[in-house]
Amino acid sequence: MRNRVAGWLTEVFAPQVLVIAMPPVVGLLAQGWRGAAWGLLASALCGGVPATVIALGVRSGRLDSRHLVDRARRTGPLLAAVGAVIVALVLLVALGAPTLLVATVTAMLAALAVTVPVTLRWKISFHAAVSAGTVVVLAHVLPPVATVLTGGALVALVCWARVRLAHHTAAQVAAGALVGVATTWGTLAAFGV
Repeated sequence: MRNRVAGWLTEVFAPQVLVIAMPPVVGLLAQGWRGAAWGLLASALCGGVPATVIALGVRSGRLDSRHLVDRARRTGPLLAAVGAVIVALVLLVALGAPTLLVATVTAMLAALAVTVPVTLRWKISFHAAVSAGTVVVLAHVLPPVATVLTGGALVALVCWARVRLAHHTAAQVAAGALVGVATTWGTLAAFGV
């Protein structure tokens, strides 16, 4: 039963899921339907492009799963993610997207700038980094205390799930969560949001 719950948490709170779902929600809460439309653009590029690259890699047999369990095979999909986030950021800035969405996508790039080099040598948890960063962003558009308490509990569950499934060690999920919080909080603070 515990493995089933851990598997469910891993799927529901996968980085691709959060990166696709979070920007339109943040945009909607921050600026209504106009913000949601900007969020959909960010989702398509930041989440949709990497998810497609990974799905094609899994289908062809080059990748083990959409969770990129095999660290040695993470580089290509992660570089595709970096490229997609850079394109999204350039478009959002050039087209005049809301500051919070530009800051959110910049935070994604900052987190990738830390986690991608680390994962080349050590298997840091992207599940932990993305879920923790998502909580920080959501705390800017939802009641902060309730969001941090609820979100923190969900991040802890995601971390437990990754360790329970033997995809990461406790140190790897802790490092991922720390990177997610630090890069996202630092980026949003730098933007003044």
